[in-house]
Amino acid sequence: MNRIIKLLFAGLCISSTACSQKAYKDYNVEEFETFINENKDNGLQLVDVRTAEEYAEGTIAGATLIDFKQSGFAERAEKTLDKERPVAVFCRSGRRSANAAEILTEKGFKTVVNLKGGILAWNEKHQDKQFTADQLEEAQDEYGMEIDRFQAKGGGLTLHCIKHASVFIEYGEKTIYIDPVTRLGEWSTDYSKLPKADYIFITHEHGDHYDAAAIAALSKEGTVTVLNPRCAEMLSKGTAMKNGDKKTLGDGIAVEAVPAYNNTAGREKFHPKGRDNGYILSLGDKRIYIAGDTEDIEEMAQVKDIDIAFLPCNQPYTMTPEQLVRAAKTVKPKILFPYHYGNTNVEPVIDMLKDSGVEVRIRSYQ
Repeated sequence: MNRIIKLLFAGLCISSTACSQKAYKDYNVEEFETFINENKDNGLQLVDVRTAEEYAEGTIAGATLIDFKQSGFAERAEKTLDKERPVAVFCRSGRRSANAAEILTEKGFKTVVNLKGGILAWNEKHQDKQFTADQLEEAQDEYGMEIDRFQAKGGGLTLHCIKHASVFIEYGEKTIYIDPVTRLGEWSTDYSKLPKADYIFITHEHGDHYDAAAIAALSKEGTVTVLNPRCAEMLSKGTAMKNGDKKTLGDGIAVEAVPAYNNTAGREKFHPKGRDNGYILSLGDKRIYIAGDTEDIEEMAQVKDIDIAFLPCNQPYTMTPEQLVRAAKTVKPKILFPYHYGNTNVEPVIDMLKDSGVEVRIRSYQ
């Protein structure tokens, strides 16, 4: 009898030990950061399980939001995430994400880690990390960012090509980002390696222009984010501007929101009239036109005195090279940067605008 009791007790101990073992791993900030870096090439899935309001206040670069407090967390996670790829979860302090990690492992996710101490611990470790000129140079090398420098009233003006529709502008001591996006296709940008933003401008809601994670990664106290109304609604913060709105932002910076839309039959669905923005930025005495996703619309005739223009060229979503040329001849910028051009060959635009008075500079804005 005693032998049976001992065996039962031993079995209970083994069962209890097995039940108490976690299928996921708790990592401190250093371990969590190492895990992220080591698994970037393995399809890492970084997940913020806080609320949308918390997420909008700032997150870890590249994180996807799946709110643990909303009903159906497990079902939403299974639809969003790949069970075969590594998952790293975090919340404010580590409690919600621990529960989320347990659910994910129960649902069959193979590799799940949780950030102990949450984003509070993460921010405490990284709050003293200062961005330096050397770090910017390293980021430029890493991402192949091409640089164009100008002089403007109030300070130097530097344009950095990041990729596609993402542009980084330095004006004096201020930093400005247009449509920053963390990941698109095969390329990605770690915005923690770039300076925090004083101003962020978002043209519209498509994933190659609007990325809440990139906005959060670049934001600091006092960052001004300007968006079209739809994106302001999605982000639940920021300054909404509709077509025709004008604002003086300070620091020698002003902005005008201008129309951006498709007007070719059959393309209107891509960018309907009245929804999306282009922007005209006045930086000191320089006027920069960021057209956003648009065709050569009639409103471009009202865009005047432009020093630098960014015009898109990837049919059928924006303009053909011929439309781009017509738009350039309408706007008459001193310098034109074709951007957002994907696989479209924009080299012929140089000859097509020869003797037009428009200097064409082609950079890596695929």
